[in-house]
Amino acid sequence: MAQDFSKMRNIGIMAHIDAGKTTTTERILFYTGKIHKIGEIDDGAATMDFMKQEQERGITIASAAITTQWKGYTINIIDTPGHVDFTAEVERSLRVLDGAIAVICAVDGVQPQTETVWHQADKFNVPRLCFVNKMDRVGADFFYSINDVKEKFGANTVALQLPIGQGENFEGLIDLIKMKEIRWNQEDEGETFTETDIADERLADANKWREKLIDDVASSDDELGNVYLEGKEISNEMLKAAIRRSTINRSIVPCVLGSARRDKGVQPLIDCVIDYLPCPTDVPPAKGIHIKKDKEEEVEVFCDEKKMPLGLVFKIQQDREMGPLCFVRVYSGKFTAGSQYLNVAKKKRERVNRILRVNANRMEQMDSVSAGDIAVFVGLKLASTGDTLGSEGMPVMLENLKFPEPVISIAIEPETLSDKDKLTETLAIMSREDPTFTSHEDAETGQLIISGMGELHLDVLVTRMKDDFGVKAHVGAPQVTYRESVSTQAEESCVWEKVLAGKENTASLTLTINQNPQGTGNTYECAVARNQNIPEEIFDAVKAGIENSFAAGIRYGYPCADVGVKVTKIDYNEISGTPFAFTACAAQAFDEAARKANPQVLEPVMSVDITCPVEFVGEAISQITQRGGIISGQDSKSSGEIVHCTAPMAKMFGFSTNLRSVTQGRASFSMEFSHFQIKQGGLDNSSF
Repeated sequence: MAQDFSKMRNIGIMAHIDAGKTTTTERILFYTGKIHKIGEIDDGAATMDFMKQEQERGITIASAAITTQWKGYTINIIDTPGHVDFTAEVERSLRVLDGAIAVICAVDGVQPQTETVWHQADKFNVPRLCFVNKMDRVGADFFYSINDVKEKFGANTVALQLPIGQGENFEGLIDLIKMKEIRWNQEDEGETFTETDIADERLADANKWREKLIDDVASSDDELGNVYLEGKEISNEMLKAAIRRSTINRSIVPCVLGSARRDKGVQPLIDCVIDYLPCPTDVPPAKGIHIKKDKEEEVEVFCDEKKMPLGLVFKIQQDREMGPLCFVRVYSGKFTAGSQYLNVAKKKRERVNRILRVNANRMEQMDSVSAGDIAVFVGLKLASTGDTLGSEGMPVMLENLKFPEPVISIAIEPETLSDKDKLTETLAIMSREDPTFTSHEDAETGQLIISGMGELHLDVLVTRMKDDFGVKAHVGAPQVTYRESVSTQAEESCVWEKVLAGKENTASLTLTINQNPQGTGNTYECAVARNQNIPEEIFDAVKAGIENSFAAGIRYGYPCADVGVKVTKIDYNEISGTPFAFTACAAQAFDEAARKANPQVLEPVMSVDITCPVEFVGEAISQITQRGGIISGQDSKSSGEIVHCTAPMAKMFGFSTNLRSVTQGRASFSMEFSHFQIKQGGLDNSSF
């Protein structure tokens, strides 16, 4: 039977930490019949937060995928983390979604991490709707919250509902499309609700907001706009169809409200997902690179199950019994369990042993999965996050996922020699799961160094290593991960000669090195013409030598950043010129050129947002400026002041304790990587 794409939704739930994403998801699963008891985060019993650490900390770490049904529709939901240290999880989830629910706290409005995920959703052109949660909290204000979204993001927010009371007086809501009042029954945890006519004292207000709704939608949708200008009757069906079109083309953001914790407003939210968020065929086709023998060509991948199979591995999670679970979004064709497919990035064939439908921490076996759907593949041994699965008939590489560089490192060593292999194996598994987590051995000290996005990120990973994988290890104090770069241009010609095992190995080349603009990364270019005299493997060897040098650094062994290398001459001797010799020659030339080009150390600078009551703003600003922080702005919210600033990562260790101390525990802050800048004064011995 052909897949009915119109009956499918792939959505994500995104927000700032503690805005109620997971609680909202729990309610959606409860009302759609997927779970029979509502799990609370505060009790450590949430279905979506099934990792032990998530239950202990009360935060979402791994984005859990789950499939549920509502009124004949299939909804794939991905619950994403809100903490800044786990933005990679959000990024890879948004890449494969068709629509998203942005959960906004009714008291605090737009919070710092909301801005991060909102901009990530903009990057991937994800249509979204807003759910203003926690309407029962003291200080809740629906209109302030949607206006905050409008001001911060320039989004055209459109209210589809009005609250009946706010804060402690929150009773229910007015549906501006049905023009009915809705109240939930607390006896059955909000599973049933009553719809009544709008009370006389609220009718004038409701009519005013309905007129505003029609006006806003008609302004963004030509079809409804024509009906509106002609003065004809606008039916609910016409209005809903126009809202859907405008949401999908991202000209409006529909806003609904409720209190997930108090079981109010969730069913209308699910209806909005069905009514207004796109199905897989409503969004533009995915872009991919078709890899031909002589060139690469950009192609569009249409959602069609009759075409060649093509899917993107967007997440990998290790399971003790089944091994790596590869979460795959299928963009085209059909994948069948037991068949072999081409890993386009690795250019190797892999067998999909089993295909599973995921229900948070429970699995359901499937024979096949078609275009537009999300499933888990078991049996892929080589796949890593961002790989494309396809076939020789369609070797298309879907746009690869790009992740931020790790900025904080710690040394780790096994307790006993017998633990070393287990530690190495565990680190390899965790690096495959999380692309922002890396590990390497320090060439000088021989220490094993692991790196991540922040103190919490590394803390979670180390705890997982000990609890989930049973690795016994000692962990050092966190250290900043610096970068090295150059500040001028330099040229170097290098001749490399060595006799190995009685055979002469020679290589000679010339390269120039220069500084790239900040944030553009390292680049390599070979300006030597490809001809028959120089084999392709020599060009590959030179490139490998330069790329290895980027990772090895210049003076201190830190990875290079924003360095450009251009190879201008290669002298090749077909008798003694070996790939090994050219790799070594390229590395030596890079090293000597980089030392001539005035090398400099770069340090990571963090973007910091401090939230605190008005009376403690002075103390909070004092704490950050003492650490070399620069204040960039300040916002006033009902919950307090938000101070925006940047500060060097190296000065931020222990900031949390000091901030709590001077603000009587009433301030909090969030921090994420911003950029690298030249470190003043270079490095002393204590820095590495």
